[in-house]
Amino acid sequence: MKKLLYILSFLFSFVVFAQNQAVFEQANALYNEGKYGEAIDKYKSILDAKNHSAELYFNLANAHYKLNNIAPSIYYYEKALQLSPNDEDIKNNLAFAQNMTIDAIDVVPEAGLSKILNNVTNSMTFDGWAKTAIAFVFCFVILFLVYYFAYSSLRKRLAFLGSLTALAIMCVALLFAFHKYNLDKKDKPAIVFAKESLVKNAPNNRSEESFRLHEGTKVQVLDTVNNWKKIKLQDGKTGWISAEDIKAL
Repeated sequence: MKKLLYILSFLFSFVVFAQNQAVFEQANALYNEGKYGEAIDKYKSILDAKNHSAELYFNLANAHYKLNNIAPSIYYYEKALQLSPNDEDIKNNLAFAQNMTIDAIDVVPEAGLSKILNNVTNSMTFDGWAKTAIAFVFCFVILFLVYYFAYSSLRKRLAFLGSLTALAIMCVALLFAFHKYNLDKKDKPAIVFAKESLVKNAPNNRSEESFRLHEGTKVQVLDTVNNWKKIKLQDGKTGWISAEDIKAL
């Protein structure tokens, strides 16, 4: 009975994948014909089917960009970048979309060592670092077996050094994986979707206005109180914004 369920589950997954692929190709065709609104509807139907990929988010963002939908285009480029952090096409298109935003926010630069560490850590996802660590575990085991069974002293020496190197790289990859996990845990980005949003100095409508933000601006969510979100900008400013005005990534 279990085998039958596995087979049926596999067949169902295959059929859903085939259907989503067909819809994706239809959406691409509509995009190429300049029918961006219809393409967006097709792409979203794939998302509704719980099918996510960097390519899907990227194409969806491109369609919104063509319609000058600032906030959705930036939002979906950011979603694509989360799945494929080293994709230069996504980064370039995101930069073009960000140029359409109104808010000019200065970025507070990171310290030298911290910047290098975070850049290296963010070069791969948590899963990427974990897979790298596992790969070097296998390398360590294989090289240790070569060392154990080798007769030549030179081979033993090389295999021993190789196994130690693989072990060291595995430990470094694990450290980066845990650091990436902690960074992702603290990272709670959101995109402003309201045309203009008032940012208050307290989580209520009676409080004073601190500043205003416009659609497409990226913020970090620090806290939540009722229907208010405490946010932080890249220049260090903080304030409270209506939860309805932003969309979490």
